[in-house]
Amino acid sequence: MSTVQSTGDIDFILSSGFLAFGRHIGFLDGAVQVGVRPGRVFGTSSGALVGALWCGGLSPDAILAEVRSQRPIDRMGMSWTPWRGVFSLAPLVSRLSELLPPRFEDLPIPLAVGVKRADGAFAFVESGPLAPAVAASCAIPWVFEKVAVTFDGVTEACADGGAVDRVGLSTWRARPQRSSRAVVHLVERSAGAVGSDDYSDVTVVRSGRSGAGFWSLGDVHSRVAETRATTLAVLQPRVVG
Repeated sequence: MSTVQSTGDIDFILSSGFLAFGRHIGFLDGAVQVGVRPGRVFGTSSGALVGALWCGGLSPDAILAEVRSQRPIDRMGMSWTPWRGVFSLAPLVSRLSELLPPRFEDLPIPLAVGVKRADGAFAFVESGPLAPAVAASCAIPWVFEKVAVTFDGVTEACADGGAVDRVGLSTWRARPQRSSRAVVHLVERSAGAVGSDDYSDVTVVRSGRSGAGFWSLGDVHSRVAETRATTLAVLQPRVVG
C-alpha cells in the first residue's frame, strides 16, 4: 500500500470530467478533512476550474456555491465564428477574472492547467494570465471556441487538454521539478481521450461520472458527498504524519 504525506512534498492531479465540479469538490473536501494538503495542483478541464478556485483561496463550500449559482449554459456566449466552436467562453473568463488573481504567479497555492496546444500536443500552463488559461482548459473542441493562452510570451489558441490526455500524468512525470508523490483524482470518463496510464507510483482516488449537463448540474450535492466519502476511505489508511 502506498502512503501519502499529510503535508509537504505532494501534488494533486485532478483529471478532466464532463462538468465534474461536484466530484472534484468532494475530493478536495475529503483530502482537507484527512489533512492532506498539496504543494501544487495540476488540473485539466473541470479539474482546472475547481483547482483554480481552490488554489485561489475559495473553500470547497464556496466553490460549490459558485458553480451552482448559474447553469453551465448561462456561462457561455454564442460564438461569432461557429465553425470554430458553437459557443464562446468569454462569460466564464469574465467571471473567473472577478474571482481569481490576474496571474498564475499570484495564487497562494501553485497551479498548472492542462490544455491542448495549437499543434495538438498536451501541455500544462503554469504562468501568465490565469483566467483565459483555465477557460482554455475547459474549451471542448468544436463545442467551444479556442481561447488564447500565453506560453513563454507567445500567444496561441488552445482547447481542452482532456481531448488529448485526461490526466496529464506522463507530462507531470516528465517535469524536471515536481513533487516526489502525487494523489490523482480520476473521474470516470464520459468524453475525451481514452487513456492507458500507469498509476503504480501514485495514489489514485476514483469517482464516477458527473451526471451533469449544460442545462443542469444535476444532484451535485450527492456527487460531492459520494466523492468525499470515497476520498476519505482511500486516503485515511495511507496518511503518514
